[in-house]
Amino acid sequence: MAGLTIGYAAALEQFPPTEVLDLAVHAEAHGFSGVMAADHFQPWVPAQGQSSFVWNVLAALGERTRGDLGPGVTAPTFRWHPAMVAQASATLAAMYPGRHWLGLGSGEALNEHILGTYWPEAPERINRMFEAIEIISKLFAGSLAGKDVKHAGTYYKLESTRLWTMPETPPEILVATAGPVTAKRAGRHADGLITVGAPLEKIAGLFARFDEGAREAGKDPQTMPRALQVHLSWAATDEEALANALDQWPNGGMKFPKGDIRSPHDFEQMARLVRPEDFEGRMVISADPDVHRAELQRYVDLGFDRVYLHNVGRNQREWIEVFGREVLPKLHR
Repeated sequence: MAGLTIGYAAALEQFPPTEVLDLAVHAEAHGFSGVMAADHFQPWVPAQGQSSFVWNVLAALGERTRGDLGPGVTAPTFRWHPAMVAQASATLAAMYPGRHWLGLGSGEALNEHILGTYWPEAPERINRMFEAIEIISKLFAGSLAGKDVKHAGTYYKLESTRLWTMPETPPEILVATAGPVTAKRAGRHADGLITVGAPLEKIAGLFARFDEGAREAGKDPQTMPRALQVHLSWAATDEEALANALDQWPNGGMKFPKGDIRSPHDFEQMARLVRPEDFEGRMVISADPDVHRAELQRYVDLGFDRVYLHNVGRNQREWIEVFGREVLPKLHR
């Protein structure tokens, strides 16, 4: 799989941190390379049952695995000032040179509302994210040059300072988006793109806008990483795979924006309305590894070079072994 990374998406919402570490090691032993883990303060639904601190887990993963490490994603906008995200990222990159990338998003109320501040509409959240990226980029560049930086913008202030612990090369900044306008801005201001599984024509449109923004900034989009997180449900039978999706990942069948929902208990009530057909076109649910392989290959053919797989059930070890044997070796660029 030259030029292609197939990584493990560690679900901190579903498993305790020590179990996540063991599963990531198991995944690496079966051909997965790299780990993505999202920064959640709460699980999506109570049935998932966990939500550990992503930076602690990533640091421990760095000690026990050899692949890349990414918070996919964290929001440097409400719970975290951008300077704190920059420091956390720089420290992780200094500990594990060449392995860490920084995935950034505009946030969801599920995690960010806990401070009790005003929760703005999506356009402001996106503008906040790009101003945060400006601050993080300033800190990376200035700190490497041995200079203090400062910032006074619409949403954030930063007094003159620098990051005193820096890697030789700053982490790549990947922006998470499913919208074309944000994708174009990501091409201009970030190092790469991260998104979730969606219809191929929608993703092709994201790529086109991302490329457009990159070229406007004088960058070659073909050299910029494109990462994908794929939620899927595999089990020994189709019936078990569907039951796992309905119980553990009903949010995958919710066909509406979820950024404004504040509580796992609210998601739980909405999950009662999710039906098997709601997953169609959104998540592959099958006991046949080849069905999953064919879907993943379509994403790779579209241009993704990093794909992180999340099997939504609790049957992680069996899934890792089956995919390591029957799916990963057959994927190619």
